[in-house]
Amino acid sequence: MLITDQQELKKYTAENRIWQGIPSIEVTRKGRIFVTFYSGGIKEEIGNYCMLVESRDGIRYSEPIAVTYMAEHRCFDPCLWIDPLGRLWWTWAICPDDGLWATVCEDPDAETLQWSEPFFVGNDIMMNKPIVTSDGAWLFPLAVWDHGVRTTLPASYDSKTPDKGAYVYRSTDSGKSFTRLGAAHVPDRSFDEHMVAELRDGRLWMLVRTHYGIGESYSTDGGRTWTPGADSGLGGPSSRFHLRRLRSGRLLLINHVNFTKRNNLTVLLSEDEGRTWCAQLLLDGRDAVSYPDMAEGADGYLYITYDRERGCNKKSLAEAQGYAREILVSRITEADILAGKPIDKGSYLGRIVSKLGDYEGEDTDPYRGVLQ
Repeated sequence: MLITDQQELKKYTAENRIWQGIPSIEVTRKGRIFVTFYSGGIKEEIGNYCMLVESRDGIRYSEPIAVTYMAEHRCFDPCLWIDPLGRLWWTWAICPDDGLWATVCEDPDAETLQWSEPFFVGNDIMMNKPIVTSDGAWLFPLAVWDHGVRTTLPASYDSKTPDKGAYVYRSTDSGKSFTRLGAAHVPDRSFDEHMVAELRDGRLWMLVRTHYGIGESYSTDGGRTWTPGADSGLGGPSSRFHLRRLRSGRLLLINHVNFTKRNNLTVLLSEDEGRTWCAQLLLDGRDAVSYPDMAEGADGYLYITYDRERGCNKKSLAEAQGYAREILVSRITEADILAGKPIDKGSYLGRIVSKLGDYEGEDTDPYRGVLQ
């Protein structure tokens, strides 16, 4: 399932990919940047794989240094997280046989990375980063999607897990074991893609992707039970967002603002626990920019990744290659957000991690059977 052999990895380089998207990012104590995203085939389908790339200077990014792939399955929705012990977690979902899998690198700053054997975490999908609560517990936001959510796959690939909802899994032993707690049920949710933040009053605040934007739910007992879901009022074009408590104490939200579609990707700050958002900075105003993830570096910068024009679900290779198919990273500070524009000399917006060109893969007819 985990591929690190240099020869095998050559199958997954940029010229062998038609589309790509859905990124996640982490930054080590020494400033090494890791970005993961997925690809495979012509769309979200069986045969998808997740890849991990790195940068040691913040400018040049590698080809894949590791890949997760499983024959006759789909590996998708990868996520990166550095835990309180400094270990790098790389997680991904698989289907069928739904579940969230993980591998852990004890020292992500090592010259040669050593990964654990992949292990099962829980059912089914974790799109976004875990959090550490004030009592030291780790909470992993895993969702079990409703039937019919996976519209790109036959119904036979729907989750077999009976209990649907936006769950949290709790670990009190540094990730050695997990206990599934309760689930939020937000009406009209879409793919869930939920995130959790702990508020200063001790409540957990969960945001969930919905068809109308973003729903919300609260827990006062550490995630065991959740209030009935409701509209958060944050809006959005039914797409992934990012919520995070920063070291400064502020809450950060990345969402689409004043949008007409998946455009105007914007980062916002709140100093009153999400009741209002006091500052915002436009990351990218273009169309088809989506799925942000963020890591707060030891250097004080906020590293934000997102994708642009994925190029999947097209009718021909020529059509797919007409799209940007980019993974991008921005580096900003809280002061930049408060100013509404980059003012720090080290900040930048929209630096390319990976951009696809002409496809040169072994499959000479990848769109066979696709209606033109």
